[in-house]
Amino acid sequence: MRVLKVTTIGNSAGVILPKEILERLRVSKGDELYLVEEPDGYKLTPYNREFVDQMKAAEGIMREDRDVLKVLAE
Repeated sequence: MRVLKVTTIGNSAGVILPKEILERLRVSKGDELYLVEEPDGYKLTPYNREFVDQMKAAEGIMREDRDVLKVLAE
């Protein structure tokens, strides 16, 4: 377990993530992180679950309507 202290950052409040945590998340300054509410607390992740779900739906449509999309592309 790691304890993070809430601190003032400009006119806001935030936490500073240690370098080791940034490396494990594979993120750096300027990257976006998502705070996801879970039944037992919160999870911080670099992955946008909504985007992943939307891409899966798009891939399904592209597979099903491949012929129509090919004609439209011509």
